[in-house]
Amino acid sequence: MVLQLENVTKRFGNFTAVRNLNLTIPEKEMFGFLGPNGAGKTTTFRMILGILQASEGRITWNGKKIDYALSPDIGYLPEERGLYPKLKVSEQIVYLARLRKMHPKDALKQLDDWLEKFKIPEYKNKKVEELSKGNQQKIQFIAAVIHKPKLLILDEPFSGLDPVNVEMLKQAVVDLKNEGTSIVFSSHRMEHVEELCEHLCILHKGAPVVQGSLKEIKRSFGKKNLVIHADFDLSFLSGEPGVTKSKLTPEGIELQIENEAVAERILHKIAERGFIRKFILDEPTLNDIFIEKVGESYE
Repeated sequence: MVLQLENVTKRFGNFTAVRNLNLTIPEKEMFGFLGPNGAGKTTTFRMILGILQASEGRITWNGKKIDYALSPDIGYLPEERGLYPKLKVSEQIVYLARLRKMHPKDALKQLDDWLEKFKIPEYKNKKVEELSKGNQQKIQFIAAVIHKPKLLILDEPFSGLDPVNVEMLKQAVVDLKNEGTSIVFSSHRMEHVEELCEHLCILHKGAPVVQGSLKEIKRSFGKKNLVIHADFDLSFLSGEPGVTKSKLTPEGIELQIENEAVAERILHKIAERGFIRKFILDEPTLNDIFIEKVGESYE
């Protein structure tokens, strides 16, 4: 079941939030959306879900327009969390599961399994408002996946979580993908998309500036990262031909270079100057690519 966006545009009055977006999101894969606030990620998600209607273009899943009839097959974790604070966790999950046409007994069984997986079985009969923000987010995630959706849309799923809970949620997402769920998620954190996604799209001001497979995007970027640690001054390398960026560190220097040949030339130049502790040539990071394409960095 492939998710297809064809020439999708969304306007609010004179403001164009998403412009001529064409995407094919492969089945049973994790697809990443990157972009600063206001880039159009959440608007795109809402159009995919049918919450907003596109001004132009078509969105189809398995060749069909997404509507409420497909609701039991789709899960959505919004960026703005929206649980009922006075309800117990079990009541909240059963209510939302029934909206997805699940039987309450099945929902409670799934809830028990998820609470065990997230190491919080004691929260089943607690009110949502009694939980920490991190644990509320786990419950919101469970609500999005309780009905075993075939398509799962996650809007900033890891925001506000401590590192332990981020790893727990990431593993849950990977498990769902391995079980056959197609997952689309947005994140401000480049390393999460880099770690989890095979395909991605970077949006900027409503339009895609980079899209495709992660491997191909990195290969086409061309530039490489070179990290050198040595027992002598390396600052002179900043002015070397083929060096596009440089940053001195306590241990040495980090360079962005045009290609492998530049690295080889630099190695010959420093080899006789003293002891080299580290010399590592790496692929560009998504953050490097994002800065180049969008012109701003964020963490």
